[in-house]
Amino acid sequence: MDSNGLTQILMIVLSVMIILLIALVFVYLFLKLRSMNKGEKATKIKEKDQAKAKETQKGIKSGASAYNKQSIFDFMEFDKVEDNMIVQKNGKRYIMAVECQGVNYDLMSEIEKISVEEGFQQFLNTLRHPIQIYIQTRTINLEKSIQEYKTRVKAIEQQYNQKVYEYNKMLQSNEEYDKGQLDRTYYELTKQKNLYEYAKDVIDNTEKMSLNRNILNKKYYIIISYMPEEASSETYDKEELRNIAFSELYTKAQALIRTLSGCSVGGKILNSNDLVELLYVAYNRDDSEIYGLDKALKAEYYDLYSTAPDVFQRKIDALDEKINENAIKLANEKIEKIKAKSKTQKVAEQREANMDDLVSQMAQILLEENRRQVGTEVVNEAISEIREDDAKRKKGGKTNEEANKKATTRTRRSAKQ
Repeated sequence: MDSNGLTQILMIVLSVMIILLIALVFVYLFLKLRSMNKGEKATKIKEKDQAKAKETQKGIKSGASAYNKQSIFDFMEFDKVEDNMIVQKNGKRYIMAVECQGVNYDLMSEIEKISVEEGFQQFLNTLRHPIQIYIQTRTINLEKSIQEYKTRVKAIEQQYNQKVYEYNKMLQSNEEYDKGQLDRTYYELTKQKNLYEYAKDVIDNTEKMSLNRNILNKKYYIIISYMPEEASSETYDKEELRNIAFSELYTKAQALIRTLSGCSVGGKILNSNDLVELLYVAYNRDDSEIYGLDKALKAEYYDLYSTAPDVFQRKIDALDEKINENAIKLANEKIEKIKAKSKTQKVAEQREANMDDLVSQMAQILLEENRRQVGTEVVNEAISEIREDDAKRKKGGKTNEEANKKATTRTRRSAKQ
């Protein structure tokens, strides 16, 4: 290799090294600038946090409250509850919840477990839209049950006192009662006494259970959502969007309930009041054990929640009433129409059924009226022949006229042959 070729190779290698060196310099500068920008952003964020902390401390010191109704609604992440739906993002998202009643899988036989698993697989395979599973743990409040029990026990106690009074009256009465009557009354008294004592024991045990705050109950929900603006590009008003959302969510919820029934899981759609209770427990876990939803509503704590009457239920009731009225109206119209036609229809049916007899009677009347012109012998023969035909027809035979027609037809056929 000559000196010129070696020089060219060295020049090429030198050029490549210079290019690599320049590229490394650019990469270094880029990383340096990026780290500097991150440091500046972190410094700014730190300064903002410090400023917010100072403002918060000032607000606490001054006793000022920065919370208002709008900020609370933003925190709860929903606007209102209406038509069995939770409305979010100013009507851009609607949510419906399905409460599921679970089954005790551990107590099932192997065949039942396989059936439940297959049903759950079918439920998963039929899903065509996203769902969320929400589990809410609630403390069981037995106060309402205790009040109901006490009301029933009072009625049982009154019946027991009445039986005691009747039995003592029978014993103290001067009237003679046989042993059978006294035994039956004493038996009814004993039965009522046992029922009363059993009811009192139930109340006592239930009140003891209510003192234990560790009695928990888990509730399972399937949450489905719908965004009307994603489903169609057309423009609708809020009322139409709400109706579309309700129809879509209700259809999806019913489909979920049907598929869940295949794995022995029952389900129901939560109404507006149930949704309010669900949200109340979710955002007031501590207070919900002390103040239930009923107490909160009576104390007017519902100012933070917005509920609406079930519009679609009212629509269903109105439609049912209208259908009932139209059905009654249609039935009355048909009845009147049938009544109007019944008389003439009966007459027509009777005449149609007795047409041959009426024709015979009319023919005999005409012959009698024209006896002089036609002749007595001819009229008598014609009337007797008509009567013979009537008798044969009633017996199911052929009349003379039909027999003559048949004979004439046979004669014509034989003549043609």
